[in-house]
Amino acid sequence: MIKNSRAKILENKNCFLTGATGGIGRCIAMQMAQGGCNLFLTSHDVAELQKLKEELQDTAGKEVKIFYEAGDLRKVEDVKRIIEKTEKEFKSVDILINCAGVFPVKSLQGSSLEDFESCFQINIRAPFLFCKAFADDMAKNGWGRIVNIGSSSAYSGFKETSLYCASKHALLGFSRSLHSELKEHNVRTFCISPGSVKTEMGKLVKNQIFETFIDPEEIAEYIVFLISFDKEMVSEEIRLNRMITQ
Repeated sequence: MIKNSRAKILENKNCFLTGATGGIGRCIAMQMAQGGCNLFLTSHDVAELQKLKEELQDTAGKEVKIFYEAGDLRKVEDVKRIIEKTEKEFKSVDILINCAGVFPVKSLQGSSLEDFESCFQINIRAPFLFCKAFADDMAKNGWGRIVNIGSSSAYSGFKETSLYCASKHALLGFSRSLHSELKEHNVRTFCISPGSVKTEMGKLVKNQIFETFIDPEEIAEYIVFLISFDKEMVSEEIRLNRMITQ
């Protein structure tokens, strides 16, 4: 949790977070709630969402409002339902964090059209739809934060991860364009691109040592720290690399 005066900027803000029950998402939710930020959480598992809400309320107190809605981000109708539920609970969304993602590990010839569509539906189409739904109110209010969780794969290409790398390249380009488009309304768009992370998804990474991966709590702390700056300075594109000492 941020220990200086910038933390106050998050108090009573409304944050929408996808992938909330995943490794990074859960840590972000905890950090945001501790900063006094109201939360609307979504993931595919309703039981895990309820459990997370209870944990967050115990940590942050009842004054922080927490809502959730489960859904499959591959389905447009589920995305629309989640947006409608969010708009019912929050007058507007101040902070949007697109954290949900999938990591298919398949060769080109081993990948199907269904694999391609599933990856892009979650990793880039869902962020597009949520940004489209919530950015207009941010612009009207003259304040907003959009955080897209990218990957070091947005800057490179690796064998057997062509679909994932392509989707993260797309998310980076989308984020860059949104930042240019929305900054005049004091809406800041960030693309945070970490290297391999100590999560269940991270366990799918081949030919790397899991113990050297980034702690998701540090990523969450960094994100909350980053979006709390509210003057002239902005770091809209951040790469978070591993410090491997052995």
